[in-house]
Amino acid sequence: MRILLAWTDETSPNLGVRALGRGSQDLLRRIWPDAEFTYMNYGSKPESVTWSPRGLVREWVTGRRGMRDWIDGFDLYWDTRSGDSFSDIYGLPRHTTMSMIHEFAARRHVPTILAPQTIGPFGSRRSRLLARRDVHRSRLVLARDPLSAAASARLGRPVDLTTTDLVFGIDQPTPEPGHDVLLNVSGLLWRSAQHGDPAVYRRQIESVIDGLLDRGRSITLFPHVLDSADPDNDVPVARELHERYEGRLGLVVPRDLEHARSVIAGASLVIGARMHACLNALSTGTPAIAMAYSRKFAPLMGELGWPHVVDAGAGDDAAERILAATDDPHLAEHARQAQHRGQQLLAGIRHLVEATR
Repeated sequence: MRILLAWTDETSPNLGVRALGRGSQDLLRRIWPDAEFTYMNYGSKPESVTWSPRGLVREWVTGRRGMRDWIDGFDLYWDTRSGDSFSDIYGLPRHTTMSMIHEFAARRHVPTILAPQTIGPFGSRRSRLLARRDVHRSRLVLARDPLSAAASARLGRPVDLTTTDLVFGIDQPTPEPGHDVLLNVSGLLWRSAQHGDPAVYRRQIESVIDGLLDRGRSITLFPHVLDSADPDNDVPVARELHERYEGRLGLVVPRDLEHARSVIAGASLVIGARMHACLNALSTGTPAIAMAYSRKFAPLMGELGWPHVVDAGAGDDAAERILAATDDPHLAEHARQAQHRGQQLLAGIRHLVEATR
């Protein structure tokens, strides 16, 4: 059984993208223990694959690059769309490329599955047409929240299952104790206005830090998107805050996904704006307070029965809400319940995926 895991890999600086890959592998190995996996992502593009829409059309006609033969070698195309890229919120070119390669696989009669993910929003007619084609060409469409399921239904293709994020399919880590509050500060929100006012986000983070220190909590800064040439990473801002607070904050830069999950599993609490920092926490039974910057947070967390999602667009009130949530004496108990709920939701995938072979 040869499976192509699309739009995830084991080397991405974004640990959320790695979590999608690891969750996919661990989940699918329970179905096919001898499965072989190949990754395809922007940072790990096979030689025979082209991202160019014109190149894809040319390759479909001529086969000169060998992409047709390469795709034919797989028994399953597992399409993660990086968790939240089945949408045009990151630009139409990205959506177009991912949709065309999905189409390429479907035309080569490789079974295609849209893995559990966020579906939508689709802001343009072209975007909706591409998405409609994708869902109708897929053997299975799996949504990770009810809002995504509704978006697929509007495209004329009800989902086969509303489940949860693939992170709940990852085998449990060995906890690395020694940390109280892990604070994940998003480099994207700190510097870019793409998802809100950076000045407001900075004030929120500073208020959360000051409030936690006043409560006697120990804080460790915890990047979840590792350092790279891409400015969208969490390490520079973590180091900046570490220096500014002159030793009052700890700093742990994860070596890899396994290290990150071990640190998270041994912590008392995670606060973060990277959704997978929070999901990694809940999947290990560690409480997480999410600073939501897009629609993908609330419905997914809601299905887990996890209410601690604070709208990062709420201005200075967001910090007060986060600090109030940290005072909840039942956080740990509720996190274990969310972990169990996530595992139950994901377990429902197995018989559906098995039936595609």
